[in-house]
Amino acid sequence: MIMLADSMSAWIFFAIVLIIVVSAILKTAVIVPQKAAYIVERLGKYRCTLDAGFHILVPFFDRIAYRHTLKEQAIDVPPQECITKDNIAVSVDGILYMQVMDPAKASYGIGNYLFATTQLAQTTMRSEMGKLDLDRSFEERMSINAAIVAAVDKASDPWGIKVTRYEIKNITPPRTIRDAMEKQMRAEREKRAMIAESEGERQAKINRAEGERQEAIALSEGERMRKINEAEGKAQEILLVAEAQATGIRKVAEAINGQGGVESVNMQLAQQYLTQFGNLAKTNNTMIIPSNLADVAGVLKCCANVIKQS
Repeated sequence: MIMLADSMSAWIFFAIVLIIVVSAILKTAVIVPQKAAYIVERLGKYRCTLDAGFHILVPFFDRIAYRHTLKEQAIDVPPQECITKDNIAVSVDGILYMQVMDPAKASYGIGNYLFATTQLAQTTMRSEMGKLDLDRSFEERMSINAAIVAAVDKASDPWGIKVTRYEIKNITPPRTIRDAMEKQMRAEREKRAMIAESEGERQAKINRAEGERQEAIALSEGERMRKINEAEGKAQEILLVAEAQATGIRKVAEAINGQGGVESVNMQLAQQYLTQFGNLAKTNNTMIIPSNLADVAGVLKCCANVIKQS
């Protein structure tokens, strides 16, 4: 019985030792994930930085003091009150993007680099907003972001931190200022609408005037062409009448120069003379009598001489 009890005690002791050894081995075996870094201290002093992979620590001497992620982190910067250059209080918040570049410096360079960078971003934001008027602060977001990144990145370099960018999320002025800005924007939109409407009316008047001018030009051109056509028609008519008269005169001249032509002309002249004289007596109360009524033959002879000479 005594031997059995001693054997049981030995097995229990062996089991306890085995458990302790296995526990120590499990605690000293470390697997570091990708994009992570572990800071190892030996007896309270910095020993090394463990990268991604499997590592074995010295039991009871080494311990993991800090665990850092090497991924880029997005830190929400809480809203803060900033006073602009024109003495208006606005609430500004943003997002800070940063990455741990040196895990050892991030562990021993500062107590809490997340809190420190956030506070530094807020103080820099207040400083930059104080340089600008409220209206310009909405337009200068890019320059404000760049200034904050430059200031925070320079200050966090001893901490092993790299600040990649900063983005302003909201710039919120007081309610009264927002109401005034809305009224200003409404007035500006109404002004642009009135300008656009007046420009439209002006362009419409210009178009109507241009149309009327083109119409007047077209009408004048039509009237000009009509007068030209009428003038050409009249000229053509006069030319044709003159040619017809010339042809008739030539025919008459040829007839006169023919046999018996002069006698025929004398007869026609005498008939016309007597006819016109009779018509004159009918149409007027006063009757005109030639001084030598009997000399009708002399008159006819004179007319015949004129015709021959022509």
